[in-house]
Amino acid sequence: MPLIRLENVTLAFGAVPILDKVNMQIDAREKIFLIGRNGMGKSCLLKVIMGHMKVDDGNVYREPGLKIAELSQDLPDCDDVLVYDYVAQGVQGVGEYLKRYHDLIQDHTRHSDPSWLQELEDVQKQLELHNGWALQQTIDTVLTKLELPPEKTIGSLSGGWKRRAALARALVANPDLILLDEPTNHLDLAAIEWLEEYLIEFSGALLCITHDRSLLKKLSKRIIEIDRGHLISWSGDFDSYLADKDHRLEVEANQARQFDKVLAKEEAWIRQGVKARRTRNEGRVRALEQLRRERSQRRELQGKPSFSSNQQTSSGNLVIDAEHVNFKFKDIYQVKDFSLRVFRGDKIALIGPNGTGKSTLLKLLLGDLQPQSGKLKRGTNLQVAYFDQLRAGIDFELSAIQNVGGGRDSIVINGKDKHVISYLGDFLFTPDRVRIPVKMLSGGECNRLLLAKLFSLPSNLLVLDEPTNDLDMESLELLEEILVEYQGTILLVSHDRTFVDQVATSTLCFRGDGVIEENVGGFKDIPVINKSTVAKKAEPVKAAIVEKPATTKSNPLTAAMKKELHELPSLIAKLEREQEKLHAVVADVEFYNGDKDKVKATLDKLSNIDQTIKQHYVRWEELEELKNS
Repeated sequence: MPLIRLENVTLAFGAVPILDKVNMQIDAREKIFLIGRNGMGKSCLLKVIMGHMKVDDGNVYREPGLKIAELSQDLPDCDDVLVYDYVAQGVQGVGEYLKRYHDLIQDHTRHSDPSWLQELEDVQKQLELHNGWALQQTIDTVLTKLELPPEKTIGSLSGGWKRRAALARALVANPDLILLDEPTNHLDLAAIEWLEEYLIEFSGALLCITHDRSLLKKLSKRIIEIDRGHLISWSGDFDSYLADKDHRLEVEANQARQFDKVLAKEEAWIRQGVKARRTRNEGRVRALEQLRRERSQRRELQGKPSFSSNQQTSSGNLVIDAEHVNFKFKDIYQVKDFSLRVFRGDKIALIGPNGTGKSTLLKLLLGDLQPQSGKLKRGTNLQVAYFDQLRAGIDFELSAIQNVGGGRDSIVINGKDKHVISYLGDFLFTPDRVRIPVKMLSGGECNRLLLAKLFSLPSNLLVLDEPTNDLDMESLELLEEILVEYQGTILLVSHDRTFVDQVATSTLCFRGDGVIEENVGGFKDIPVINKSTVAKKAEPVKAAIVEKPATTKSNPLTAAMKKELHELPSLIAKLEREQEKLHAVVADVEFYNGDKDKVKATLDKLSNIDQTIKQHYVRWEELEELKNS
């Protein structure tokens, strides 16, 4: 029996249906990815499956007793709840006991109260009966991997971190079916890669909305596209989907051309002279009227956005020159002994875990912060256009026209006047959408509006901070084309691996502790990225900053490298034995009843060993590759 079945489901807002007599089935353990243009109804489909939205027609079947967890676009609305408690509530039936146990442990003022001890014993008994200790370990793991602070309140988090908390709550639920709406938004690379592995191992069914092409390539076995009210299903990987879609659109375009030819011919016939109209075939007239009805009802494929950059006169050849720059915050290095030369036309991606200094370096390079030591010089004639991830450049009370035009009917793009409505139309804004307050627009529309405003500004240095969130694939691909063709300089912060690979000429990898390494190319060109070490907050790799080489070549093993390669297997074996012992300690049901500080220290030690082992394996592979090169 299927978990979910939709039969001839119709859902409409106004005259045009979002779902038009669609049929769909989700089976146990099936992993489905849902894609499509922004505004096509992907999130609405998830709400229909959850039962949050009633359909206008058709049937929605859910298996009796089906356990569903979801990550929606809506942010948690429980500001006073602790992050731990909010996430634990995702575990049905046991979450309340875990929350109560957590609250009791944290209430140090009652530890000498006999009633506190009795409450604690009662809660522990319930947790033992319901496998609560294993579930608590799952919660702790998810909180750690998503870097969520358990003791903070939901209200103290930013929008992006609230989304992380909602994702954690969905993941710990261990449901039969999990519904995820853009789960990689606001995650850094470490969290994205961990999420990928989690979903690969997840034993339940998955329906996931995403525009993350790397995630699709790695996980997809079945893809469903929602297109003009209809669902189109592909069995296969993402590359097969792309090829099949190109063929389908070509066939559709040919059919539309043939239809239009027939319609034009019939329209010409019915407009013949009086004699022809007197003798015309009434059946043919009825056929023509039917053609007209079909043509009026034919829903055209939404046009592609056509961004264009408003490029200013060129900057000087040397855009930024940094020499041995240092910057610390509360005795923690954000930037350490950093040197870099940025030339006109460079497209540089800043990549690494959240909190390792990417925003700090951007502010230093742009002059918003000053180095505490070292030298930093900016070139001449710079005009900066800044894409702000937090959308600070948009007034949500004003319309799109007011935000971009600033009270003017037209703006100057590359030396030519263009009407604001026409310009916004290039970004897929219809005339009715450009006049409503921005706060009523979707997340994807807000991002397109910010891009519209960004590209309306004259610039020769673009600074883009997570520009891909909420953009559909067509918008992503066009944005990539524009940035590749952009003649100025680009500084880009993004965790979208495919996007970086398509745009960046070089990357700055943030290792932690202020260490930043420059590499030629994108994610795929950095060996340690492919092996997931730069994504982890572990001990920094002490790599020197070097000038960008014309080509990358392997170096032969030095004597120190040979010694390191010889010692690595035994070192890894030793660490794995220690790892196994710690796993046994943590698996003991009495472990979490012990001293809180000791529990935390043990978990921290286990996490550090896990990361160190992964680093050693990566280093082993690197040295073997050098040895065999």
